[in-house]
Amino acid sequence: MLDFEKTGGLIPTIAQDYETGEVLMLAYMNKAAWETTLATGKATYFSRSRQALWVKGETSGNIQQVKEIRIDCDDDTVLLKVAQIGRAACHTGHISCFFRIVSKDGELEVVGKPVFDPEEVYKK
Repeated sequence: MLDFEKTGGLIPTIAQDYETGEVLMLAYMNKAAWETTLATGKATYFSRSRQALWVKGETSGNIQQVKEIRIDCDDDTVLLKVAQIGRAACHTGHISCFFRIVSKDGELEVVGKPVFDPEEVYKK
């Protein structure tokens, strides 16, 4: 179904809130993450920095329950429509990873406030 060879083994995966339609994050899946997501119903990704599978929310409790999966026309991108348990998808504590807007002068403007303190949650 998915063409992992075309993309070097990693498929871009967009997580979108099932109810609101808000884009929550972009991550990547390898074949094992894809199979784990299908088997468990929990969004599972491949962490490029850790080179390991990553179940979203395993540490923070902000898991993503998969409600619907869509595949693009080229079989190389996944859209997960999820119920975002715990409200925040972003490791910064924001609801969405896309919490910055580029203004007309090229500056970044932060919109929204974090719903949790990442230092408290991740103990860093």
